[in-house]
Amino acid sequence: MNCTEYLVTLNIPPSLEELMVDSLLLLESEHGFSSFPVRAHHHDNSGLSLAEQVAGRQKRIRFQMYVPVEELPALLAQLREEFSDSGIQYWVLPVIEAGII
Repeated sequence: MNCTEYLVTLNIPPSLEELMVDSLLLLESEHGFSSFPVRAHHHDNSGLSLAEQVAGRQKRIRFQMYVPVEELPALLAQLREEFSDSGIQYWVLPVIEAGII
């Protein structure tokens, strides 16, 4: 089975939400993207406020989008250029199946 599409997930600081929306709208594929608030839990306390360290979680905004295989390198390059050293965590997973039920 050849993967033709990937699910890209980004966890970003809330302060970057509007910039990310603007960036992704310029690169938007036919599927668009979703965003929602999440709480990130991580063993590395660097960059966390005292309250976040005590609570053991950090507020983040998660973006998810389907990206065709041929568009993935351009998306990642654009994000690296625009958001270098911003602490964005990301992962890319192959989409085995997608549709509307």
